[in-house]
Amino acid sequence: MKILDENDRLPQDSTVATIGMFDGVHLGHVTLVDFLKSQAESLGRQSLVITFLHHPRQVLHPDEPFRLIMQPEDRLKHLEALEPDLLLPLDFTHELSRLDSMQFIQLLRDRYGVSTLVTGYNHRFGHKKGETFEDYCRHGEQLGVKVVKAPEYLGRYAPVSSTIIRGLIAAGKVVDAMHCMGRPHIIRGKVVHGFHNGRGLGFPTANVGDMPADVLLPHNGAYAVLAHVGGRQLQGMANIGKRPTLDNGNSISIEVNLFGFDEDIYGQDIALEFISFLRLEFKMCGLDELKHQLTLDRDNAQRLLNEYLTTK
Repeated sequence: MKILDENDRLPQDSTVATIGMFDGVHLGHVTLVDFLKSQAESLGRQSLVITFLHHPRQVLHPDEPFRLIMQPEDRLKHLEALEPDLLLPLDFTHELSRLDSMQFIQLLRDRYGVSTLVTGYNHRFGHKKGETFEDYCRHGEQLGVKVVKAPEYLGRYAPVSSTIIRGLIAAGKVVDAMHCMGRPHIIRGKVVHGFHNGRGLGFPTANVGDMPADVLLPHNGAYAVLAHVGGRQLQGMANIGKRPTLDNGNSISIEVNLFGFDEDIYGQDIALEFISFLRLEFKMCGLDELKHQLTLDRDNAQRLLNEYLTTK
């Protein structure tokens, strides 16, 4: 597999392509890329996946907060794993947003050698949002580009889309999101200093910070997680929220208690896989109740993580 630069030019009629954001690289995307590869193989051409580096909403409406399931480096890694012949990270620009679907198909034909364009089951492109798949086919026929619709993903957890998955994660439904993606939701950051309250309770925590502003966090609450730090995978439980029992202010913090681990990892990169929701965040009557609840959370998290790892 080869990663292209957007300034590369490909020979005429050399590729079968699909294009999209692919946020989350979910099971619907897997179905699409598998279909793309089979089409390319049958035609004796190379399969080309084109993904935008930034979500169109981030470019066109920069003042409106928008959260991504995956950061670009993770998205590219998972798209690479699907093994298309070619992968093109394309910068979405205002200029690109002004193209209608016919102009866009022409750009793909002339610049990237696209002879067949595979669209997702419900994918739309071009600034004329009212256009249909039949319109795309008509434009493609005029330009000598065949437009084909990929089959809909009909697996156990259908329907699936990036929008649906964002909603599931934002609601704390990380198990449902995992089923839609085929993997757990993951966030990456660095271990930073926090309030250091957990150690006095017998639950030392690593605080996760230094994350991109557009990272999508699960709903406030406690979760069973797998943490990756220093080349190791560790079991733990994470809390996302404002820590109301300890009255630490209104800012959102992410803390993870790593089971059986108490090393100094400040400043190190850390990644958290969200395996299961444990409970919502709520204010408790005092430290004794908090410690009791944390003990219950740890026991529950260990059980859920062991179940996950034995069936993975």
